[in-house]
Amino acid sequence: MQIAGKPRLSLLRIIEMNIGFFGLQFSFGLQQANMGPIYGFLGADEATMPLLWLAGPMTGLIIQPIVGAMSDRTNSRYGRRTPYFLIGAILCTICLFLMPYSAALWMAASLLWILDAGNNITMEPYRAYVADRLVPEQRAVGFLTQSAFTGLAQTLSYLAPTLLTSFVAKDVLDDNGIPVIVRIAFIIGAILSISTIIWSFWRVPELPLTDAEKATIDAKPMTVKATMMEIVDAIRDMPKPMRQLAVAMLCQWYAMFAYWQYISFAVGRSIYDTSDPTSAAFRDATLTAQQAGALYNFIAFLGALLLIPIVTRLGARLTHAICLAASGIAMLLLPGADTPTALFVLMIGIGIGWAGMMGNTYVMLADCIPSDRTGTYMGIFNMFIVIPMLIQSLTMPLIYRPLLGGDPRNVLLLGGVLMIMGAAATLFIKAGNRAPVERNSFDG
Repeated sequence: MQIAGKPRLSLLRIIEMNIGFFGLQFSFGLQQANMGPIYGFLGADEATMPLLWLAGPMTGLIIQPIVGAMSDRTNSRYGRRTPYFLIGAILCTICLFLMPYSAALWMAASLLWILDAGNNITMEPYRAYVADRLVPEQRAVGFLTQSAFTGLAQTLSYLAPTLLTSFVAKDVLDDNGIPVIVRIAFIIGAILSISTIIWSFWRVPELPLTDAEKATIDAKPMTVKATMMEIVDAIRDMPKPMRQLAVAMLCQWYAMFAYWQYISFAVGRSIYDTSDPTSAAFRDATLTAQQAGALYNFIAFLGALLLIPIVTRLGARLTHAICLAASGIAMLLLPGADTPTALFVLMIGIGIGWAGMMGNTYVMLADCIPSDRTGTYMGIFNMFIVIPMLIQSLTMPLIYRPLLGGDPRNVLLLGGVLMIMGAAATLFIKAGNRAPVERNSFDG
């Protein structure tokens, strides 16, 4: 829904409106870096462990399209998207605080379901808010700035346990076997989750709706039936470029989800010669994997900034194909990395791919969807992320031992092949092939 007289924003305002995404992605980073080890500390089996990660894809599949459609129909005193930011942030804060106190697998898995529900309530309205607030020529900057905050937040969240070893020894454990440094990192994440969201909507509030827009929203009933019909209609009317994105998204998100689940276990075998999650060597492997994760996220942070002029020149499609290819090559080489230095060097490729995944696809999407259905299509687009994750969680236990030999390093090889396949599929997408037009300088 295009807002008449929408002002251009200064770069500072675009940064401030995305600070809330920093807190949201710090939460995601804590999950990516720590849930696999936490499950290991609590006694999970490697082969069936992906089933404990079902919370993310299932809540995303159910919640994000519904919340996205609801936010398109919301007309409250606080705005269309802001109520969802606040509800999601509160849920995230509570669960992040409680997670490291989990006494059993079922408790950790249950909290992850609620945590991911909170993240998903926030995610797509936040992306729709960025599209709502920016004029079309500034959307590439907006989404790539968001990608940069993703890289920065996840860099710090991955690095947090290592930094905390300066104050607390890494082998100091709580009664449940989870290191104290992990507990403190989650408490920091809980504080950031709520405070950064409040900062963003306070500094860059949503624009008021026009009378015509209010009338249009009021004419759409906020009922379950109406919301579901809106989602069904939007899927039926989905732009062709958005459909074409599905294949590339399947490949890249299956690969990345598998990477997050198994990287600590792969590092344990390749560098520390251990497969025992209760050993001190595995705790060292976890910290090394988290340091590598911090490095690739920092590279993604820098890469997202560098991608802005590259996308302007080459277009999002070609740029994204190059990013995925770089990530695929790095994943194929990871099993052979037998020292931390070799592991860290390969994070360059992972970081380039991650920067593209968090920015380029949304540039391509924003260019092809109607503005009055931004929230709905952002929610539906998330299905292109969570369905691959769901497929990965359900298929990995079936292939982990029979096809992958029960070795997490082979999971990374599979991820590398899929990333390269995703790069090839990206080249067939009929969107993002022309550079966005930049006019004037940042105003206001």
